Amino acid sequence: MKKAIIGGTGVYDIGVGSHAKIVETKYGNVEVDIVNINGEDIVFLARHGKDHSTPPHLINYRANMKALEQLGVKYIYATAAVGSCNENYAPGDVVVVNNFIDFTKLRPVTFFEGGEEPVKHTDMGDPYCRNLRNKFYDAAKIEEVHVKGNAVYICTEGPRFETEYEVKMYKNLGGDVIGMTNVPEVVLAKELGMCYATVGIITNWCTGIKGEITLHDIRGTLSANKEKISKAFLRVFRENLDQESCNCQNAIIKL
Repeated sequence: MKKAIIGGTGVYDIGVGSHAKIVETKYGNVEVDIVNINGEDIVFLARHGKDHSTPPHLINYRANMKALEQLGVKYIYATAAVGSCNENYAPGDVVVVNNFIDFTKLRPVTFFEGGEEPVKHTDMGDPYCRNLRNKFYDAAKIEEVHVKGNAVYICTEGPRFETEYEVKMYKNLGGDVIGMTNVPEVVLAKELGMCYATVGIITNWCTGIKGEITLHDIRGTLSANKEKISKAFLRVFRENLDQESCNCQNAIIKL
């Protein structure tokens, strides 16, 4: 099983039959769904749990990513529900995340904790796999997913939303969208040599930008986009992927 989809808020399945599997890791147990599509098994992982019961700051990111590695996963597409602090990206728009700024505070963010292992660092020059990003753009055109553009993702600790003045700061730093889950997920994928890309579904304006954050708008936006995006992911996964056109498997620097 070389391919996986991580579903964020509002994306708890990919609309086809599956069977559940529990994967035991040193960081904890993880429940995934195995979906067989055209004779190939693809892993689906609901980031917050199928009933959306785990808040962003308590997700066991290391267990999730380790479970995918143990299943043999090399290629991951993820969805993320995000707020926009860029007036050009409105609720309902879809963006491809191409970089991030990390403002998380308390969560474990690495597998590399020293001890008996040598010190390791991770090159983040291209945090989101450029190969998967480019292929998503191509598949999105076929599946009629209108991608508004690339976006810099600000990751906050959550679970609260950001204040107006925090949003102003993030915007001034170059952020386009704000979410609570993409770090450390993207970092851990890179540490494990996986190709990883995130597609953002903009559900609301960030605090102080325009309008108010409402649950109705968030649910409606996610429902309108998730099926087409999942189809675009699966279209890419039908291709013969390789890691020759990116640096994802060679990002570790040992000292």
